Amino acid sequence: MKIYAALFALLLAVLSARGENRFPMPQFESGYAMPAAAEPGAHPGLFEALDAAVLLGALSLAAWLVLRRRSRRGVLLLSVFSLLYFGFWRRGCICPVGSIQNVALWLFDGGYVIPLSAAAFFILPLAFALLFGRVFCAAVCPLGAVQDLVVLFPVRIPRHLARALGFFPYLFLALGVLLASAGAGFMICRYDPFVAFFRLSGDLAALAAGAALLLLGVFVARPYCRFMCPYGVLLNWMSRLSKWHASIYPDECVQCRLCERACPFDAILVPNSSLVPEPREKGARRLTALLALLPFLALAGGWAGASLDAKLSANHPVVRQADALKGAPAASGSFKSKMLESFALGGGKAEDVRARAAAVREKIRLGGWIAGGFLGAALGLGLIGVSIRRSRDSYEPDRGECLSCARCFMSCPREHLRLRGGGKIEPENGGAHGG
Repeated sequence: MKIYAALFALLLAVLSARGENRFPMPQFESGYAMPAAAEPGAHPGLFEALDAAVLLGALSLAAWLVLRRRSRRGVLLLSVFSLLYFGFWRRGCICPVGSIQNVALWLFDGGYVIPLSAAAFFILPLAFALLFGRVFCAAVCPLGAVQDLVVLFPVRIPRHLARALGFFPYLFLALGVLLASAGAGFMICRYDPFVAFFRLSGDLAALAAGAALLLLGVFVARPYCRFMCPYGVLLNWMSRLSKWHASIYPDECVQCRLCERACPFDAILVPNSSLVPEPREKGARRLTALLALLPFLALAGGWAGASLDAKLSANHPVVRQADALKGAPAASGSFKSKMLESFALGGGKAEDVRARAAAVREKIRLGGWIAGGFLGAALGLGLIGVSIRRSRDSYEPDRGECLSCARCFMSCPREHLRLRGGGKIEPENGGAHGG
């Protein structure tokens, strides 16, 4: 109860926060008349609070269904509700995946006031992952739910290929944060494969991309969640530190391997106690070499990120405007010339635009160093993680990769015995393993 009281207090604090609109009003000349402002919809703040309250309730129910009730059917039903509410009813916005950009822009732009719903949607799933594992992915995320429903004939991807593809979410996260913090747009939302599907509208390319991912998801379980989702990176980190996490079996593992075959995400760690242990000196030398390589990877990544400043800054509207002004011809009939004339009539100065564009480029260049360094460090730490061998006597969920979908519960013979006996799972007996 103390945990839920703390989460509720956190939610109230986020929703009670206030900010002022810091964007200056535009100055119009040449007799321009300001149009009459339309009245806003009724109580938009209440709808934000309702969305956050539904999110908090869905996360709480998901944690109970996974850790205490151990019900795959309950998880599936809750995921359908989340798909209908957060997906089709709320049209996929705001979502925790896209809220990363709101947070990034708020941190680096003093003139931006983060929407209250975006702050709540960013914080709550991470807090629950830190406590209970990735229960948000299990049954609350509409992007995950729509993919989970089409997993019909899953095939197992080679582990080395899955690890290589698992680097793309880090890349997507770094680019999304970099562009959002520089004011160059919300790339994560722009390339969301399912928002057009949720809104039942959009250009053909967006709808085709979503349909292609769903078709791929029939065979490769949740391809967006595993190999693209930037928010999944943060959930992975939090889940590895979770206080409680779903266990595969209710009491003891009989090593029947049924859970391993039931998991379409390859998120179950198999026993390896029979392997011949590696000499300690060999492992120590490999770890030392990788640790020495880590700063070089970070520097190389930072240099590569900074070298892309010209291409990345081209996404910023100020830079595009400066480039257009720079190349505007004198011919009165051209589009660029008319744009330049309109710009001059409005009192704008090309020098000011070029100065702002140069500042944007410098900001993106600095951000490129940071984002690239992050990617290089992530690659190095991933290599270190792969090189470390841990001994296991039974099947365990990979705390970071496990989506808490509850599929493995129904494959476990010990779970079937528990259900037939009507027993209940207590935390100290394995129902929810502590961190």
